[in-house]
Amino acid sequence: MSASDLLGEQVGAVRGFNRFYTRQIGVLEEGLLASPFSLTQARVLFELGTRKAVTAGEIGEVLGLDAGYLSRIVQHFVSQGLVERAPSNQDGRQWMLSLTNEGRKAFRVLDQASHQLTASVLSRLSEPQRGQLLASMKEVRRLLSSDNDGSAVVIRTHRVGDIGWAIERHGQLYADEFGWNEEFEALVATLFAQFATKHDPSTERCWIAEVDGERVGCVFVVHHAQDSSIAQLRCLLVDPKGRGLGIGKRLVDECLAFAKSSGYVKMMLWTNDILVSARRIYQAAGFELVSEERHHSFGHDMVGQVWMRDL
Repeated sequence: MSASDLLGEQVGAVRGFNRFYTRQIGVLEEGLLASPFSLTQARVLFELGTRKAVTAGEIGEVLGLDAGYLSRIVQHFVSQGLVERAPSNQDGRQWMLSLTNEGRKAFRVLDQASHQLTASVLSRLSEPQRGQLLASMKEVRRLLSSDNDGSAVVIRTHRVGDIGWAIERHGQLYADEFGWNEEFEALVATLFAQFATKHDPSTERCWIAEVDGERVGCVFVVHHAQDSSIAQLRCLLVDPKGRGLGIGKRLVDECLAFAKSSGYVKMMLWTNDILVSARRIYQAAGFELVSEERHHSFGHDMVGQVWMRDL
């Protein structure tokens, strides 16, 4: 089979799936989910229903809609008493859009119908099948979102299973990228084990970063062993899958905000000069280099560094 024939076959398969899926979610019906709204109108209503106030331009950018077409939809919603407009406080040339009480009622009905339809589809599957379906959907989204603009980043506190993941990813990534041996994984395992078994949640905490529900980063804060007024940032890591999304900065910012609220007066960290990307994040966050020392660890000669900043 030639390359063009193969592509044609693949295009046919994708189009066939599109026809199947649109039947599943009722897109071809005159009104989406037995509502008076088309699919595009429903998407606009959803954006308005999940935001307090937004400009038409912002909605158009998110949905990729032509400005004129979107304007007609908004005008229709206004005439139906579903949307109201108010001048923007930041820019008098723009109008902020928000749902009226009637609009919120319409949104809740549509949102509930969508939830019920999705629950009905999932209820026909076993739990393992649901997991397989969601994993496949996540992979489709990842493959088609090449610029990652649609990726949903979440920073949360750790839960069961996260510590084991963090140890494994540290060991594997640092071996792959810097050639560090198993001594490093053992050190990380010791640090995380100490945190997991002895940490005080009021002053010590671990965060996990997720992209579309998949773990891609971690960091934790503990008090300094010799000075309880100093917070120590440890084990910052961003998986290649999560790089370029500002996750490292967000994790460090989370540590700083927590340390301040917990009463620490300074934050310090130990790193190595070879970790250039991490150092840039620390410098941008206001950390300053206070000491350096050569050492041989993890199978390599390196320069260890201590960075610190006031809170």
